[in-house]
Amino acid sequence: MILYHGGTNTVQKPAIIRSTAGRDFGAGFYLTGIQTQAEKWARRQARIRKKEAVLNSYHFDEQTASVTLRVKKFTEYSLEWLDLVLVCRQHADFCHGYDIVFGKIANDDVGETVQAVLDGLMPKDFALQRLSFMATNEQYCFCTAAALGHLHYHEAKRLD
Repeated sequence: MILYHGGTNTVQKPAIIRSTAGRDFGAGFYLTGIQTQAEKWARRQARIRKKEAVLNSYHFDEQTASVTLRVKKFTEYSLEWLDLVLVCRQHADFCHGYDIVFGKIANDDVGETVQAVLDGLMPKDFALQRLSFMATNEQYCFCTAAALGHLHYHEAKRLD
């Protein structure tokens, strides 16, 4: 399968990205199987950073990785997904023990709901009901060097 990473740089050798702000699935290299999603993210980052948008693509053998790595797949919003996102966003140094996490992305609309739970303004069960009506995208988080070893650079394209 082909996975995409949008940004402002060509990334031939992906690396684990750690930040002070918590991310959905913790520290890692984030990608998606949805090209338009990655392109939109690249353009957004380009506007913010006043740079050129770049779409990187990679080959990923999901079947082989699922045999040799600890892979967690969230195919829909669930309490387990929400709990993981909450702890990862609250604690940037949290380590969940997975090599790869796949699941729904907490985009702007979803992110508001997650933040409402974090702020104690919305109970988890109500948040999950609300999330079930929202359009979503997907993300892969490659969390370890072993996971990155299954990702093979294909190309980078500059976007208009």
